[in-house]
Amino acid sequence: MKATIITQGRQFTVSEGDIFTVNRYPQTVAGDTVIVDKVIFAGEGAEAKIGTPTIEGAKVTLKVLENKRGEKITIFKMRRRKSYYRRRGHRQELSVVKVEAIAL
Repeated sequence: MKATIITQGRQFTVSEGDIFTVNRYPQTVAGDTVIVDKVIFAGEGAEAKIGTPTIEGAKVTLKVLENKRGEKITIFKMRRRKSYYRRRGHRQELSVVKVEAIAL
């Protein structure tokens, strides 16, 4: 069964057993369970359900496999001939999650 969920401000289409990366869930550690109840589409074929905007009572259970940081991104600003430049870096906090169950 497939489901389209909204979590961390982004939409993901997932199946049971899928592993994917999202922005870090606050106050979670590896092994924690997260329940997402914003399911906008679930099912396959004739049994598919479409939410308006979400499906009542539908839940997707995610297990946090690891919390990590993404690759470093360098932000560089410069004004030519003004002797001005600014160099900054950023690393996004990420959670790697696995879909445990999809319940309608």
